[in-house]
Amino acid sequence: MVGVTSDLFLQLGIVVGIAAGVAFLLRLLKQPQIFAYVIAGILITPVFSLITDTSLIQSMSILGIAFLLFLVGLEMDLKALKSVAHVSLIGGAIQMTILFVLGYLIALLLGYLSLEAAYVGLMIAFSSTMVVMKLLSDKRELNTLHGRLVVGILLMEDIVAIFAISLLSSVNEFSLSLLGLAFLKFLSVFVIAFLLSKYVFPVLFRYAAKHQELLLILSLAVCFLFGLGFYKLGFSIAIGAFVAGVALGNLDYSLEIIGKVKSLRDFFALLFFVSLGMGLSFSALKGIWLPLVVLLAVILLAKPLVTMTICSLFRYTKKPSFLTALSLTQIGEFSLIIAAQGLVLGHLSQELFSIIVLVTLITIMLTSYFIKYDHWFYGLLERPLKIFDFFTTEGLEYLPTEIKPRIILCGYNRIGYSVLQSLQHLKKKILVVDYNPEIIAQLVKEGYHCLYGDVADEEIIERMNLPQVQMLISTVPELSDNQLLIKKVQDITKRAKIIVTASDIDDALKLYHAGADYVILPHFLGGEHVSQLISEVQDGKRTLHEEKKKHIHHLHERKGIGHRHPRHER
Repeated sequence: MVGVTSDLFLQLGIVVGIAAGVAFLLRLLKQPQIFAYVIAGILITPVFSLITDTSLIQSMSILGIAFLLFLVGLEMDLKALKSVAHVSLIGGAIQMTILFVLGYLIALLLGYLSLEAAYVGLMIAFSSTMVVMKLLSDKRELNTLHGRLVVGILLMEDIVAIFAISLLSSVNEFSLSLLGLAFLKFLSVFVIAFLLSKYVFPVLFRYAAKHQELLLILSLAVCFLFGLGFYKLGFSIAIGAFVAGVALGNLDYSLEIIGKVKSLRDFFALLFFVSLGMGLSFSALKGIWLPLVVLLAVILLAKPLVTMTICSLFRYTKKPSFLTALSLTQIGEFSLIIAAQGLVLGHLSQELFSIIVLVTLITIMLTSYFIKYDHWFYGLLERPLKIFDFFTTEGLEYLPTEIKPRIILCGYNRIGYSVLQSLQHLKKKILVVDYNPEIIAQLVKEGYHCLYGDVADEEIIERMNLPQVQMLISTVPELSDNQLLIKKVQDITKRAKIIVTASDIDDALKLYHAGADYVILPHFLGGEHVSQLISEVQDGKRTLHEEKKKHIHHLHERKGIGHRHPRHER
């Protein structure tokens, strides 16, 4: 026992020490941290052979996947996904089917057996929930439109992956009864999770919240119990952890739990990415270049094209469709789990397994760059992407009236909603521009002038009636988009007032320098609003009871147009 403990401590010391050094160096170079962890893994085993038996690290890395999905479940607002449920369920199913068939056929052309080709098809069909969720969370983009599209599609993929893992383990004795039994087991666990979250967990955690250590331990206990329960039923431990997170996500103490679990998630996630690098074998590279290059081409070219086409068919404009497709341009942990299972069962050769590991590694590293520089990639490819404007359908466009709009509101998000509420008396003079079709459809019904599209699109800008505009208000946070809007307005008219939004002080100063009349900084405005409210309550001019009633009323209104649950507002 002492030997095992000392080996584990030594291995963890090597992993953490080298990962910290590489991460520090790459942080100075402003490179993604995931890339640093993978490089550390490559240095540890394939290059210097500091750790030859990687089983301990790989076993612990499974906890990284479990903790990440537990945290994702805690932060997940499933109600917010209602607005993208259609494309997530139907579009996600179509996407996976097309990619599976494409991967299967290409694998057959490469000379693989039918069963091996089926594994390749499944590998290509699934993206990495762990990597994408972490990267979007780090960028605070999980609750953007493309973030919700990505999350919805990933959840659909994860559910299918769970069944795939269960079915492949019994491929030699497959029957419809086995499929039905797996579905019933899966459904029963979800029902149990729902009942526990509604009737049991609130009571337990109300007491645990009084003792911070107990809150953490009880949360982890729920995570492990669900993970073990799913494992015993033949499903993935990681999905059990995700269901546990969803079950605890509706509690009043979820934010406290998230704060306590995040550090654990980061540590074990580090081990997961390092283990990917450690599992790379340079000797396996010989003789597999053709299938490796072909599969990479399918994932990096065909996969985003399929995803973007499907999003466009569901009436999303090219920008959120592109950002969604770019975020899903990789294969992930479920592909590795399925491949590892196939190797153990004798369904896959060692060569094909090595290819899958390499493809996973390369696409995950590339994804860290794709998501970090997604808006740059969009700007680079914006002109070729105009072909996807073909999919935009009528009914979400400009609402014609005799009165031309004089006020333009770009972006109907949290701030845009409040702006529109204060300008209701000028309804016929306002034009709302947004690329969320659900929001535009709702506003068209309410009688607003609407343009469905990206505010940085030249064609959309041309249709804004800028010569007669008196005021342009942009709640879009992207600096480049706002700089373009300021330039376009000032090129046409000097009379229009321009109000834009910035995410930080540096961007705000740049926008003032570009010519903005006022820059909205949401955090500053929130602080000023609260200060004024407190002051007026103290002076007796307002009451918190009345403000609470009005606030709840507004929150319910916004919730009806697909906004986030108020518990998750920050």
